[in-house]
Amino acid sequence: MLGLRYLQKFKRVKSSAQHYIRRSASSYNQRSTNDIGLHGYSLLAIPALTFGLGTWQIYRWQWKLGVIEHLSNRTSAPPVPFQSTNIEGLSDMEYRKLELCGSFEHDKEIYIGPRSLVGNEKNETGGMLSSGQSGYHVVTPFKLSDSNLTVLVNRGWVPRKKLNPFTRLNGQTEGETKLIGIYRSNETRPQFVPQNRPKDRMFHFRDVEGMARFLDTAPIYFEADANSSVPDGPVGGQTVVTVRNEHVSYILTWYLLSAITAFLWHRRFVKKMPLM
Repeated sequence: MLGLRYLQKFKRVKSSAQHYIRRSASSYNQRSTNDIGLHGYSLLAIPALTFGLGTWQIYRWQWKLGVIEHLSNRTSAPPVPFQSTNIEGLSDMEYRKLELCGSFEHDKEIYIGPRSLVGNEKNETGGMLSSGQSGYHVVTPFKLSDSNLTVLVNRGWVPRKKLNPFTRLNGQTEGETKLIGIYRSNETRPQFVPQNRPKDRMFHFRDVEGMARFLDTAPIYFEADANSSVPDGPVGGQTVVTVRNEHVSYILTWYLLSAITAFLWHRRFVKKMPLM
């Protein structure tokens, strides 16, 4: 009988304890929700903002893929004859290959540099690999055969020791020349790049308008392709087509930050647990 009474008493205590725990848990959860406060809810903006940035980067990634495809199609398209009567249409011809016919005015050549020699193999970002050799690009006025127009042609790269044209006389092609030129537009001076020095015939960036004023040519600039290279002359094919596409890493970074901050917010304000 004594054992039976103790057993019944134990069951009543156990039932009371379970009821208390359930009621306390319910009260705690309600209190936890109510205790988040304005400050706690405002911190939800962090995971929400980072999630939004990750989603925005998806749209940027899709846009960048379109740009890369567009440039790939443009640079791989067959060359078309250059129409000197349609200069206005050049504004939409960036990276297009055009056929040119004319003669060089070698006594007026100028230089862009220093520059590294660009090879023929492409890297993962779509640009051309650099050999690390330092030199200069040779830009020469090119008088077109079918008009009175004179344009600028970047013939390619020469090493420092070949900067003086008298060291590469065999490479100074004479007479009518046909070549494929890639149209490039004017470039604004990048940050930290020195000012150009026209009096020294030295330019540090592709200032098409400045070079045209100095040489009294049309502000039209082409970069000769690799097939234009001649023995003892500049190495053509120095056009670099590089489009950075790091949006996948940005997407992962923003979404990871969103997940981490959301987890920490839940741990701190819902679970009432310390962050560390």
